[in-house]
Amino acid sequence: MSRPIARVLTLLELLQAGGTRTVAELADRLDVDERTVRRYVDHLLDLDVPVESVRGRYGGYRLASGYRMPPLMLSDDEALAVLLGLVAGRRAGLLTSTGSASETAAAKIRRVLPERLGRKLDAVLGSLAFTAPPGETTAPETAVLLTIADAVRQHWPISIRYAAADGRRSERTLHPYGLVAHSGRWYVTGADPAIGEDRTFRLDRIAAARTLPGSFEPPAEVDPAQRVLTGLATAPYRHEVTLRIQGTAEQIRTRLPASVAIVTESGADANWSRVELRAESLDWLPAVLASLDLPFVIERPDELRTLVTAFAGRLLRSAQRNPGQTGTHGDGHHS
Repeated sequence: MSRPIARVLTLLELLQAGGTRTVAELADRLDVDERTVRRYVDHLLDLDVPVESVRGRYGGYRLASGYRMPPLMLSDDEALAVLLGLVAGRRAGLLTSTGSASETAAAKIRRVLPERLGRKLDAVLGSLAFTAPPGETTAPETAVLLTIADAVRQHWPISIRYAAADGRRSERTLHPYGLVAHSGRWYVTGADPAIGEDRTFRLDRIAAARTLPGSFEPPAEVDPAQRVLTGLATAPYRHEVTLRIQGTAEQIRTRLPASVAIVTESGADANWSRVELRAESLDWLPAVLASLDLPFVIERPDELRTLVTAFAGRLLRSAQRNPGQTGTHGDGHHS
């Protein structure tokens, strides 16, 4: 492929990414002068690609709304990457409510591939297994996801119709900072101007979203993913747990990730870290604490101390049991 043709195709790819690209930006990405960019745009127009010229201070070029891509030409590596991405997206719950779109897209790509490559990809996908599959996944409405994503990019306020976990419905105004996909669910995090606080909402509970007039300025260096994880870790639950664990945050998060617990290191206290978390049930915590294999102190609640003591007793009795000893023992547990 000659270099000018390759650059024209690269220009098309840049415009397909969406939005308006300035001539200076395109010239820099293509490593040509601005006059050459205009010539490449003329080439695309000759091919009936609807490139629009946008005038003004922030003008440039963009593709007309609704333009569909020409047939894809994928290398072996590119085809495998696309199909694996679609499969992984389904397994991770990164779908919208029209989840069948990923299946139809994969089928279309598979159908136009050469037989040689198709057989190879079928072998890969047929032998692929995912460990630790996600639990329940929930999918947002496509229109809701696209509207919010556009508002995040353009810094536009939005109005959402939201249904809380207890069924209560409300209409909220939100200044969205970012979208986050976590554990099979989509979240949007941002500021609620009505109460002056940051909020996080699950997209599958948003019935509708629309942009509002005006714009807002997000906080500097905002980290939407960290905000969502912190929000999940501090959500109201039945039990509030506070621990001190002798270890680094990195060690502790191997068993208590950021979505579960807030870990604060205290370098002046012999490498002890403070751990705070909320849980609906405490039954799972003793085994997790044991798996950390780090010294710890339970500050609250006392109920957790009782559960850990009972768990330690069961482990001790099992360790002292003879290899041939089975059956039910006085503690009511089977070996």
